[in-house]
Amino acid sequence: MVEAVVVELMPHAVVRVKLENQNLVLAHPAGTTKTNFVRVRPGDRVQVELSPHDPGRGRIVRLLEKK
Repeated sequence: MVEAVVVELMPHAVVRVKLENQNLVLAHPAGTTKTNFVRVRPGDRVQVELSPHDPGRGRIVRLLEKK
């Protein structure tokens, strides 16, 4: 899991995040994030779990710091 910053909100609950190494990744909220109605906004720091099959995709596991 890596830390990232939310850059852009996209349709269908997809979020573009910038990782610590400056790569841009498309991420979606994990199950508990969705069921607890956690809202992410641009500038928020989140913890992202990257897909082992596609490094350009991931899921948001935890909201670390709200802006």
